[in-house]
Amino acid sequence: MSEEQTNEHFQVLVADDDPAILRLVKAIVEKEGYGVVVARDGKEAYKLLQSEREFGAAIFDVVMPYIQGNELVKFMQSEKRLMNVPVIMMTAEQNPTLSSDSFSSGAIAFLPKPFTASQLKVMLQMFKQKRKIVE
Repeated sequence: MSEEQTNEHFQVLVADDDPAILRLVKAIVEKEGYGVVVARDGKEAYKLLQSEREFGAAIFDVVMPYIQGNELVKFMQSEKRLMNVPVIMMTAEQNPTLSSDSFSSGAIAFLPKPFTASQLKVMLQMFKQKRKIVE
């Protein structure tokens, strides 16, 4: 299977309540050749996670309406089909406990906002490596 075919089936769930960040992350992830499914808040992301969709990775904002990013990660850790999906948490909040909370809930990476496209690309490469190890 070629690299492009692998990326094509690699769906990334991106959840953020900021439409500008959502568009930016979607554009970067798609430019890397991945499929993107977007959620505008935690509740929408939760519904997508409960569906039968397969996600190769997830990128969640920490602070969102209805359901926080860390709660989404905890839910994923409790579901057999989602527990190995790598998650990046991102936030503009300056609270240092948010990153440790993200890791303790099961995220594999933490991305402070604002971030660069290259920082996100590096994290996507980490996702691919983690998937290969898990598979």
